Amino acid sequence: MRGGQVYEPDRIRAERSVRTSRVPTRPAPAPRPIIVDASAALAGLGLGAVLAAVILGESRGSLAAPGGLISAAGRLAGFTGTYLMLIMVVLIARLPWLESSVGQDRLVRWHRQLAPWAIGLITAHVVLITVGYARASNTGVPRELWVLLTSYRDMLAATVGFGLLIMAGISSYRHVRRRLQYETWWVIHLYLYLGLAMAFGHQIFTGIPFIGHPLVRALWIVIWAATAGMVVVFRVAQPVWRSLRHRLQVVEVRQEAPGVVSVVCRGRHLDRLAVSGGQFFHWHFLTRGMWWQGHPYSMSALPRPPYIRVTIKGLGDQSRAAATLRPGTWVAIEGPYGTFTDHARLREGVALFAAGVGITPVRALLEDLPAGVDVVVVVRASTPADLVHRDEVATLVRQRRGRLQEIVGSRHKVRLNARTVRSLVPDIAYRDVYICGPEGFSAEIAAAARHLGTDAEQIHTETFGF
Repeated sequence: MRGGQVYEPDRIRAERSVRTSRVPTRPAPAPRPIIVDASAALAGLGLGAVLAAVILGESRGSLAAPGGLISAAGRLAGFTGTYLMLIMVVLIARLPWLESSVGQDRLVRWHRQLAPWAIGLITAHVVLITVGYARASNTGVPRELWVLLTSYRDMLAATVGFGLLIMAGISSYRHVRRRLQYETWWVIHLYLYLGLAMAFGHQIFTGIPFIGHPLVRALWIVIWAATAGMVVVFRVAQPVWRSLRHRLQVVEVRQEAPGVVSVVCRGRHLDRLAVSGGQFFHWHFLTRGMWWQGHPYSMSALPRPPYIRVTIKGLGDQSRAAATLRPGTWVAIEGPYGTFTDHARLREGVALFAAGVGITPVRALLEDLPAGVDVVVVVRASTPADLVHRDEVATLVRQRRGRLQEIVGSRHKVRLNARTVRSLVPDIAYRDVYICGPEGFSAEIAAAARHLGTDAEQIHTETFGF
């Protein structure tokens, strides 16, 4: 969009004025909290069934034998940790009923919170089983470890899987993750699936709880198969189907600000794409060096069939390469995802805060809000040139008779603390607050809003990062 007009390329269609009315697309489904509660209850029942199967599988004689209690504790830790790993996979399997009700940010946060427990329990399993078996055979731990690796079926594969799990866990620690490019982190986490697959055979064929208990083994296989099925359907099959249905192609790449470009794509049936302003897709640009990985980029405007636009800042290898995309490049998408939408709104007034390229979901959300919503928009940038989609945002705010505040300058010189936020939005406690930008910016605004009396459920964030 130039001068407040639609982002469609000049050479394809004459530009039209932005309207506050909805464009002809379907909104994303509203959140359904009952789905979250039912899923949590099902996960809890599954955990109870697994723990019961492991405990009931132990015999009095095995517990009384040398090292028996230690080995039993190791088995319990192993099955519990593995079950938590499967829950972690489900949380990031992009199940539509969870995504629309919880949002990917919160699901990823839950995934990360479970990770230390799962990795710790599986590590405890390795240690306790080795020590318990060593006591049972009256040998040293190093000797017993060698026996386990060389004599037990699928043990070597399980050990490799454990190593891959540890590698993925280390890469997820905050200080490590910040030093990794998104592409590197993404590839490392693909090995998590391989690690789980390599551990599956080890449990099925050597797990004591399964010996003489075919129903228990069948239950465990069903749990694994259901998890794998959800990953295949919602992380592979559905995105492939959606990409084939919409057949997106790049038609224009335009620079919006230093290091920031907009990619406009043309596709089919975009009026049938259920998407709301503020949501994002995982984008695969099907060209050399970019096709094999997807990056999460928010729409920077609602789709205008047959066009859809995404605005990208060059932070990693793929995002920088977006500036070199050629018209005609095919695009595959996964999504839409995210709850940074009008569905989350509780009040008739909103305050939208954005920093840098964080304006992209805010700009789309601004377009999607009902006409009667009272809007205040606060945009933060280092220089005037970094105010992405400045004219578009100003036009939309003006048409809504809202207020636009532009804060330009270094974050060290211009602090958005509670005092500053109060001066910008005096009635912030009575508004929903939407925040998008770097993690530090989001935390700063959220803290200021809470200090000024805004309830936690009125604060909605979309943080850039991984």
